[in-house]
Formats: sequence, C-alpha cells, structure tokens
Amino acid sequence: MPTFRLLLEYDGTDFAGWQSQKQGERTVQGTLGAALAEIAGQAVRVTGAGRTDAGVHAEGQVAATTLDTRLDAETLARALNAKLPSDLAVLAVSPAADGFDPRREARSKLYRYAIWNGGTPSPLRLRRSHHVREPLDLAAMQSAAVALVGRQDFASFQAAGSRVGSTVRSLSRVCVAGEARGELRFELEGDGFLRHMVRNVVGTLLEIGLGRRAPDSLPALLAARDRTRAGPTAPACGLTLVRVDYGDGVGYPTRLPGGM
Repeated sequence: MPTFRLLLEYDGTDFAGWQSQKQGERTVQGTLGAALAEIAGQAVRVTGAGRTDAGVHAEGQVAATTLDTRLDAETLARALNAKLPSDLAVLAVSPAADGFDPRREARSKLYRYAIWNGGTPSPLRLRRSHHVREPLDLAAMQSAAVALVGRQDFASFQAAGSRVGSTVRSLSRVCVAGEARGELRFELEGDGFLRHMVRNVVGTLLEIGLGRRAPDSLPALLAARDRTRAGPTAPACGLTLVRVDYGDGVGYPTRLPGGM
C-alpha cells in the first residue's frame, strides 16, 4: 500500500487539538482520519509532525498515512477536500517512503505567534491573534529574544507537569517584528519544541514588553530551569505552525491546481 505525505492548513479554533481524543472530541487527526477512512473503506492510521494544542492553527502541518487506494496524490487531495470541513484543508499530497514518520524525521519547525497591540479590539483578528491593549516595547522584546537562540535547556518554558527525557532544544531563530500599537509577530524556529514552549516564551517576552521584567533577565531564567519563574502561557489563538522542514527539498504549492 502506498504511503502519502500531506500538507495541511487549519483554523484550530473549533478543534480540541491535533490528537484524537478517547471522549470523541473534534480533533484534526480524527477529522482527517474519518475522511481518509471514507475514501479507503476501512480504518486508516494518520500521524502528524506536531500535536498542536486546542485552538492552535497551522499553515503547514505535515501528516502521513498509508492507504489502500489506486488514487494518485493529486486526486487523493481533491477527494479529501471534498469531504473535509471548511476549517481544515489539504494543500498538497505527495508520495512518501514506506515508514515515513513526519514527527521523527522533521529537521526543524517554524512557529509564528501573532499579537494585535491596538488600543481597541479587532474582530477580524479575533481568531488568529492575541489582543494586548497596553503599549508594548518592541525594542526591549527584540533585545531579550537574542538570549533564546542556540542549544540550551528550556525547562523554564515547558508546560507544568510535562515529562520528557530531555528539555534541551536548539532554536536557530527567534524574531520579534511588526509595529508598536499595531500587528506584532513572534517567530521561533528550531529542531523541536516542548509542550507550550512557544506560548510560554511569548508570555515571558510580553512581560518584558510591558515593563514587568528586565530585558536582560532571560539568561538567569533559562539557568533556573524553573517554570514558575517564567511568564504566563499566552493564549492558543495567536499560535500557528507555519512550516515543517525535512531537508529533502520537497516543495509544496501554495494551493493545488484549480484553486484548491
């Protein structure tokens, strides 16, 4: 049976995260698996590059499935999009090697966190941005973010109660950009992320932007390896998984031919 690599986009607002839940909650993995099963006529296993939490979005989530079908990749993508809900779409499908594991084989991931720093709410940004009313010091956050680049222990930024073998991760880029009193974006790219790591980093940088924490405080915070010393977890609505890189040169179109 052929294995396929799928590129997914979704608005995570109404999903209970990526991973299927025993209690039957609506998830990305469950919704995609149900559509694939309908096409294949049997239960189908789907794996993903990252277990995005409830409310988190994706522009470039990668999934894999092995399917008993004679459909080619492009036809499979069209068939899936005909069955998927409006907040989940397949942007591209390509053949993959047997045993392709989108999580373990990923070289890096890029996440973006969006902030609306306007003085009034923005209904059009409600589902994709976190609204911070108070003015933010962009330069202070940019200065602080430099300390996060490199290979180091991010235990202070993992979700409380998480259990992993190692909390050491490598970030190749941490960028804070945009306009004060307008749209801001935080972009973090690295070889892997702890649960809630991006949202905890953003919550801490926001405290710096609000003047509640010194810009030069992050090295000591990293060294402490203590979650209670970092800032609050930023809301899920602002976070998007932008890209997963496998270092194999496989490119995807922005949309499938024919406007899909």
